[in-house]
Amino acid sequence: MAPSSSPTAYRNNLQRLTLTIGGALAFFAALLLAVVAYAGWSANRAAVERERQLVENALDQAVSRVLNEEKAIAWWDDAVINAQRRPLDLEWIETNIGVYFYETYGHDEIYIVDGANRPIYANVAGGLQGDPTVSFSSHADVLNEVISGARGVPNPSLRVRDAAFTADQERYSYLLGASNAGWSAHILTVDGFPAVVSAMAIVPSVDASTLVGEPHLMVSVVRIDEDFMNAVGRTLLMPDLTFSADPSSHSGMVSEAFYADDGKALGYLSWTPRQPGQTLLVFVLPLVALGVLLAGALTWLMIQRLKRASGDLADREEQSRHQALHDSLSGLPNRHHFVERLQEVLDRLVQTRNNRRVFVAYIDVDRFKDVNDTMGHAAGDTLIMGVAARLRDALPPEDFLSRFGGDEFAVLREADDPQAASDLAESLRKAFEQSFDVYGQHIRMTASVGIAMGPDHGLSPQELMRHADIALYEGKNQGRDRAMVFSAEMAAEVEQRREVELELHAALEARELKLHYQPLVSCANGRVTGVEALLRWAHPTKGYISPGVFVPIAEEAGLMPALGAFVLDRAFEEAKRWPGLEVSINLSPVQFRHVDLVALLEDLLARHDMDASRIVLEVTEGVLMESTERNRQILEAVRGLGFKIALDDFGTGYSSLRYLSDFRFDKIKIDRAFVTGIDERKRAMTIIQSVVTLGRGLGMDIVAEGVETETEASVMRLLGVTELQGFFFSQAVAPGEVERLCKSLEGSDRDQAPTVDAERLALRRG
Repeated sequence: MAPSSSPTAYRNNLQRLTLTIGGALAFFAALLLAVVAYAGWSANRAAVERERQLVENALDQAVSRVLNEEKAIAWWDDAVINAQRRPLDLEWIETNIGVYFYETYGHDEIYIVDGANRPIYANVAGGLQGDPTVSFSSHADVLNEVISGARGVPNPSLRVRDAAFTADQERYSYLLGASNAGWSAHILTVDGFPAVVSAMAIVPSVDASTLVGEPHLMVSVVRIDEDFMNAVGRTLLMPDLTFSADPSSHSGMVSEAFYADDGKALGYLSWTPRQPGQTLLVFVLPLVALGVLLAGALTWLMIQRLKRASGDLADREEQSRHQALHDSLSGLPNRHHFVERLQEVLDRLVQTRNNRRVFVAYIDVDRFKDVNDTMGHAAGDTLIMGVAARLRDALPPEDFLSRFGGDEFAVLREADDPQAASDLAESLRKAFEQSFDVYGQHIRMTASVGIAMGPDHGLSPQELMRHADIALYEGKNQGRDRAMVFSAEMAAEVEQRREVELELHAALEARELKLHYQPLVSCANGRVTGVEALLRWAHPTKGYISPGVFVPIAEEAGLMPALGAFVLDRAFEEAKRWPGLEVSINLSPVQFRHVDLVALLEDLLARHDMDASRIVLEVTEGVLMESTERNRQILEAVRGLGFKIALDDFGTGYSSLRYLSDFRFDKIKIDRAFVTGIDERKRAMTIIQSVVTLGRGLGMDIVAEGVETETEASVMRLLGVTELQGFFFSQAVAPGEVERLCKSLEGSDRDQAPTVDAERLALRRG
């Protein structure tokens, strides 16, 4: 193009560019406004539909909850015996069924019908009915619907509500009721009001011979009243969820028709829906419109400056390219540059198909954070520059060294020999042999190195870098200051840990984790004085997963605050079942660092109406070693709430006597390592005797963990231990087994006097 025509052509091009940009901007602006408006409207509509489904699901869960409540009594040998007894033992039935379900679970009406479906017992509003047929007959048609379903003749026109409960029973292998019982539950109209009506066969849980003939049925009516809906609303975070005969007239509330399982209209469920799209409509949409106008104005200004800026951009292009590919602190190539170079090398290897290999090494400076924390970030930057210089000197010029950021470096090497990985590791190790001079201080540093080799470990930069990172992670797990070459086993382990982490997160959200309880037995009278809550995870496909596997993963993944809060909440809830027992709960050091423990405990006390003196919070020495002053304040505040504090696993850590003077404890738990085989270990016996004497002198109870034999139990009693805990008495059991376990231990011979010859024991100790 001729020089004279260049300015004209440039202006014409610029004019066309302006028109094109203006038209495109107008089109996309209108499209953007339409999308924002539609997104806000559809989000509000989807929120209402989602909440409606949540309410329906919550009602299904409420029906399953009623069945679970009935199951606790109906599937019980004693219930079968007493229901079949003639004449009927009204006192037993009233205490264990009528009053129990009314006061404990709020069931409004409870009936028992015999094998011929005749009512033989009725309790209405907590009161025993003299003639059960009178109250039963007032809504016999509704009750007979669920009775027929429990007898195996369900009405196909009724909506199924107990699917979740039925699925849960498939887990049981030994509970007779889960396989032999019949049940049915529906939401129906009772006396003009909605109610959960359920029926469940009264069958034995252990001894099948206790059932004679057709089983009796327990029939329950739970009215869906204001309290019922409030409870449902609380679980869904919908505090204003209400049931009424007519739609709500309040502004902002939605009303959805509520139907019984037989299709009859019951009324309306009303609540204030969340409106996630309101922000888009009220705030974002006007701001987007304003932004479009401003963007148009700015675009016009930018085009005016385009000609002047084009020259400057050309001048800065090379500088920007360099900055984009290099780290500003060390001057080394950065991650992006490293990936580009690695891709070039891999492409060349694929094309040439020779025996050369490419090695990728990840280098992470061990405990670099300690330098930043103790000497400041300026010292950390100085150390990074020193490490970069040391690595440059240690590596040959053909190696490609880069810094990824922080304390992470990477090296790219091409070689013919697969053993070049060990040479590379040795070169990197030598780079850290000498100490680093940082502001006049000589600092000895080490590094962990992970190495991956292509094409053996991958044919893409992403694969090689990920595998080198996995090897680095393995090196750090094995104690740092070492180089590890990637292997398939490492990837499998990392993938397995990641899978467990994801499934643990899902299990925690679904509240699939359970607590089991191991008893603590008094040495004074042999009675169970308390239980320790132990977390259990029964994976649906992997089976039982040990806490020793998933707890460390939870700590690394940041799940421990939520996991600890779950354990506390579940233990508080279940502790109310055993008012005469203390419940011990382990506290993780993470709970002290990441959550407001005192506020959490105050909330749990208020929510569960719990006596704090029944809860023993167990801490390890790891808690006491971190932020001593802060943790002392937390422990004192916890004691101020009324909780008891126990020092767990005493003897396995530093076991500093300073802990016993600086912190106030109610109990010391001696670790199982000292208890196992105690009658043959004179030194361990002497240590325990000293701990008992010291603890008792400070007003503390002494608990021996890991008692597995009668001899160990007897020795612990003779040494003055207060309480015993271990497999000799029982393993941890489910909450429903605690009461039975307490009774069995009280009736066993484990609470008798020690059987070890005291004189022989004294000779061993002496």
